[in-house]
Amino acid sequence: MYYHYYSSADWEKIMAFSANRETPFLVVLLDKVQQKYQEFRRYFPAAKIYYAVKANPEIEVLSVLRDQGSCFDIASIFELDRMLELGVSADRMSFGNTIKKARHIRESYEKGVRLFASDCEADIRNIAREAPGSRVFIRLLMDAVSSDSDWPLSRKFGCQPRMSADLMILAADLGLEPYGVSFHVGSQQREIPAWEAAIAQVQRLFDSMAKKNIPLQAINMGGGFPADYLVKANPLSVYAEEISRYLSQYFGQSIPEIYLEPGRGLVGEAGVLVSEVVTIAKKTKTDLRRWIYTDVGIFNGLMETVGESIKYPIYAEKSGDTGDVIIAGPTCDSMDIMYEHFKYQLPLSLESGDRLYWLSTGAYTASYSAVEFNGFPPLKTYCL
Repeated sequence: MYYHYYSSADWEKIMAFSANRETPFLVVLLDKVQQKYQEFRRYFPAAKIYYAVKANPEIEVLSVLRDQGSCFDIASIFELDRMLELGVSADRMSFGNTIKKARHIRESYEKGVRLFASDCEADIRNIAREAPGSRVFIRLLMDAVSSDSDWPLSRKFGCQPRMSADLMILAADLGLEPYGVSFHVGSQQREIPAWEAAIAQVQRLFDSMAKKNIPLQAINMGGGFPADYLVKANPLSVYAEEISRYLSQYFGQSIPEIYLEPGRGLVGEAGVLVSEVVTIAKKTKTDLRRWIYTDVGIFNGLMETVGESIKYPIYAEKSGDTGDVIIAGPTCDSMDIMYEHFKYQLPLSLESGDRLYWLSTGAYTASYSAVEFNGFPPLKTYCL
């Protein structure tokens, strides 16, 4: 059993709320969101915390973080407008998505955003034209470092150091402020040395820019901080201690301003996804593994199980002896299989109608959910 992921009081609250409620749905414990934000504040006291809205954009989650004093990393005009409607001023937001339309840059600028991330010439020119004088982070390509994470970011974002330098020079020439360097070590990054590799690259870029009279001021480390799934991660305090050591090692007494953009690491453990077993089957009479079909799958909340990348702890109310299972979702799509190769085990007494609880599902579940694939509605979220 996985009671250790939550206090007995939290678990009782979840179970009481879930009783007789139609599945699937996500329960988010707001006090755990608040506690995790305070952990980031405690262990990274000098850092500016920009919550990655895309991880979980529920109004109640955003409101708790707003009231705690968090800043916000937005990826779209929609997210910007949501934050403005919640009373968050634009100076507490950063447009962290490097892929954005020119007219959206202009709109965000007109609404007060002055901090952008970029990784290509076309985007820099758009920012200079549509958001003149703004600060820009140039994002470094971290594909090699990211590949060690459970959810790598591949080569889609960032650029090589030499191009980063060229973009900073271009930004300065166009009247922008090359403010610093951003990177992302990969989502659910459990290997702490990944941050050292990134910081070492950043330090070299800071030095080369200083020689060109472009003094950089800040490092945006993005996200990557892990949540506890089936494979547990080190406590946040350990990440903070090691990252602080890396910064001192490479920057000495002249550590730049530090920005963090936690998403999964901030809200992941606050969520429990409640689902129901639809049916149980075997493909042959001698099959040793059962197929467990649930009412939640890849397309309505569990996208990050693609490739069995994120392995959620799963709790079943039934007890007793367990056996190997393949766990699949409810849609008419053969891709909708969450776990086939990793050896998940569930009770042999499990039956249709029994409930399964997917733990640490507060991030990238409801926000990944399809609108109406196969007629299944988006995953409902309830905040307690």
